[in-house]
Amino acid sequence: MEKQFILHMLTTAKNLSPFDVNMALDAGWVAAIPYINVEPSEVKGLIQDVIFSRSPKGLNRTGIFIGGRDTKQARDMLKTAKNSMFPPFEVSVFADPSGAFTTAAGMVATVENELDTKFNTTLEGKNLLALGGTGPVGQAAAVLAAQAGANVRIIGRQLDKAQHVADLCNDEFGEGKISIQAGLDSDKSEYIKTADVVFATGAAGIELLSAEHIASAAQLKVAADINAVPPSGIVGLDAFDNGKEIEGTISGAVGLGALAIGNIKYQTQSQLLKQMIESESPVFLHFEHAFEVARQIIKTSK
Repeated sequence: MEKQFILHMLTTAKNLSPFDVNMALDAGWVAAIPYINVEPSEVKGLIQDVIFSRSPKGLNRTGIFIGGRDTKQARDMLKTAKNSMFPPFEVSVFADPSGAFTTAAGMVATVENELDTKFNTTLEGKNLLALGGTGPVGQAAAVLAAQAGANVRIIGRQLDKAQHVADLCNDEFGEGKISIQAGLDSDKSEYIKTADVVFATGAAGIELLSAEHIASAAQLKVAADINAVPPSGIVGLDAFDNGKEIEGTISGAVGLGALAIGNIKYQTQSQLLKQMIESESPVFLHFEHAFEVARQIIKTSK
């Protein structure tokens, strides 16, 4: 009898995301087994319990998903998982804490598409503000945009925290090859004047970009918001908006709402979960792989 497809789902939180469980089962995993309140020090033991309980053939039907809420912790757990295995005892691992990696991938890919189709340009050299960018989605999106050539500034309410996150993005995720800056939320009225792109990645129900900001954004091209809970993170932006011109813009800027971004995020996560099943050799997936998939999804939909 063939082994069943089992996905072992690790999270440092007290609950596993029902969203991730549904996504896993819909992607073809037969069983999604939760492990909650996982300490990073426990990862190696859990991984080795997984890999030594099945033959190499059975391991082709076995995978690890890493959730939680901390981007660095999730990446570290992914590395620990990979380093805890050796051929032929290896399984695929996918890190997506709070859905942040796939959401960020969807956000950056959809923004790229709007820049291309509406403005005939790319992220290269663009000034980008990541409002509320100290959270998981903001971090991953900032890194992806910086890797694509944008001049990224993470905006937060506390400069020391924003600077800490910028340093984390540059050194840990960007491996010293990018240079994201930090800025204060109280200074965004100045920053917006020269911004080409805005990511609104703050907490749900908080307006981050006002009508006054929109009216003063002389070179704004695209503004994207991941918040589907009213009020929008960007004034006047509907969750379903998908490239619609923003009311009050003086530069012809267009907006991307949370559900437009979420559509690409959903497809991206689904494809990565399926990739784990279909790959003949183990894959180790995070936000950069999610971005590749999100870009391809948009490309093939044109």
